[in-house]
Amino acid sequence: MRKLILAAMLSSAALAAPMQALAATEIEFWHAFTGRLGELVAEQVDTFNKSQSDYTVVASHKGNYSETLNAGIAAFRAGEQPDILMVFEVGTATMMAAKGAIKPVYEVMADAGAEFDPDAYIGSVKGYYTTTDGQMLSLPFNSSTPVLWVNKDALKAAGIDPETDLSTWQKVGDVLDKLKAAGNDCPLTTAWQSWIHLENLSAYHNVPFATKDNGFAGLDTELVFNSPLQVKHIQTMGDWAKDGKFVYKGRRNEGGADFRAGTCALFTESSAGYAGIKSEAKFDFGVRPLPYWEGTEGAPQNTIIGGASLWVMAGQTDEEFKGVAAFMNFLSSPEIQAKWHQDT
Repeated sequence: MRKLILAAMLSSAALAAPMQALAATEIEFWHAFTGRLGELVAEQVDTFNKSQSDYTVVASHKGNYSETLNAGIAAFRAGEQPDILMVFEVGTATMMAAKGAIKPVYEVMADAGAEFDPDAYIGSVKGYYTTTDGQMLSLPFNSSTPVLWVNKDALKAAGIDPETDLSTWQKVGDVLDKLKAAGNDCPLTTAWQSWIHLENLSAYHNVPFATKDNGFAGLDTELVFNSPLQVKHIQTMGDWAKDGKFVYKGRRNEGGADFRAGTCALFTESSAGYAGIKSEAKFDFGVRPLPYWEGTEGAPQNTIIGGASLWVMAGQTDEEFKGVAAFMNFLSSPEIQAKWHQDT
């Protein structure tokens, strides 16, 4: 009897060994998305996990962009870093300088033998996340650019053609006058003021934001956003605020909820706001290019990149790095990229 029990135990152990060997490698992915964007990330992760059995990506929300970056830094110092960390574009320089804390995407892909072509990305997106010799450091994920969102119903209610020209700040000013006169309590609000109304304003009008080619040509850089154009724009925003035509809602994207609720008529924000606006807005809305100041030589130029990219944290096992490469290949596939773009 004892021999039979022992044989059964050995048989069970033999069966357990291959089961353990087949266990999927877990890949930790920390991100900053909630709401509709959070749902779409969860959908991507679920699709990848169901497409194969070697790896299981576990996505975790770690707060807003700043909180997620800080969580990643703290985790690395404690030796508990995730495999993949979402970092917003503002944190790109921090990650580039964090040698030893990250493993560049081009190395992850090469070591895993994965096919990866950085040239498949739009040039401006690729350029933001690559070295000077074209080696990609992080995977572009939710790249965006600032735009002007329009509540067409609010314009109609004020007797304004919802398709009216809003290409310049002068024309926006005229529309704000009409909205205010019609009794609108929030003609214009914004998200991310420094990014949209200083950094992008400067790039859009070909005006330096800082010395040394805006910091790309050296570390001894000085901020110079006190040119006549920049001062004029901020002064205009201040005057509009005093007159009740521009309503300040907060430093980040606090104004987004008011626009989606139909409270504000015009809203400068990221193009990535589309998912939330489409999901929540109960009004007819439109999107326009960011306005520029007519009369500025060479304007408009191009706005600059926003959003976030995915950084691979150092210190993982070879198998985890292979899983990261597989997941990133999945995310960068044409089908997933197309769906992500259409959804967001």
